[in-house]
Amino acid sequence: MIQRIGLIGDPVAHSRSPAMQNAALMHLGIPARYELWPTPADALPARITMLRASEYLGANVTLPHKTAVLPLLDDLEPATVRIGAVNTIYKRADGALVGTNTDAPALLTSLREDGQFEPGGQRVVLLGASGAARAAAYALVTAHVERLVVVNRTLERAEKLLADMMLAQLDPLPHLIVLALDDPDVPAYIADSTLLINATAVGWQAEEMPLPTLVVARGMLVYDMVYRPTRLLREAAVQGARTLDGLGMLLHQGALAFTYWTGQPAPLTVMRSALLSA
Repeated sequence: MIQRIGLIGDPVAHSRSPAMQNAALMHLGIPARYELWPTPADALPARITMLRASEYLGANVTLPHKTAVLPLLDDLEPATVRIGAVNTIYKRADGALVGTNTDAPALLTSLREDGQFEPGGQRVVLLGASGAARAAAYALVTAHVERLVVVNRTLERAEKLLADMMLAQLDPLPHLIVLALDDPDVPAYIADSTLLINATAVGWQAEEMPLPTLVVARGMLVYDMVYRPTRLLREAAVQGARTLDGLGMLLHQGALAFTYWTGQPAPLTVMRSALLSA
């Protein structure tokens, strides 16, 4: 029997995950395939129920379902409870559906390996308050950044994100600040930071900017989770910043998920090559 794994989200057509996951499955001779499962919000419960069938190994979860999926699962890993977002679902031996989050460790790996950037002690501005931003905030807090400023269009969502980080009893906590996107202090905080992360989807399908004004310090790192060159990265580079897109994060989160589903070490070289060719 060919087993199945897929990406649950809306939309999903843009994803490169099938290329890297199917290359890894084929390389190791695992009889499974990775598919795209476009899933509107009202179809999410049925999609999760589908995973309980024996032919399914698990799934990835992307926008807009990373938080909505939480109550539909049987169990969550402890760090995932603290993050408040799921990007990977796997099955335990008893068939239970377990939610985990491979985005958080993948972000740190990408920053350290691809960006040659150690987050500890740094001043960071994080754009967004979605599931991806939650994973980033958790990763940065556990890496002991000095200051974390969360900027979001809706102030309430950013406040909820940081409130959840505080409730998670992570110690020590950095200096935490929440700002609305149109707050006049946003440019000054960005200019005084060593890392700017875009965890929004703005810039994926068009030449949009996640910020009305971009002022960055020369030499700082600007990281966009969108895994292709974006206007944000181009404009940051013109101002003398170092830039990094989200391809490395995509690779490392996918590799961790692969091991959850198959129990085997992910062939990183094979997966990276497939991503670059996609």
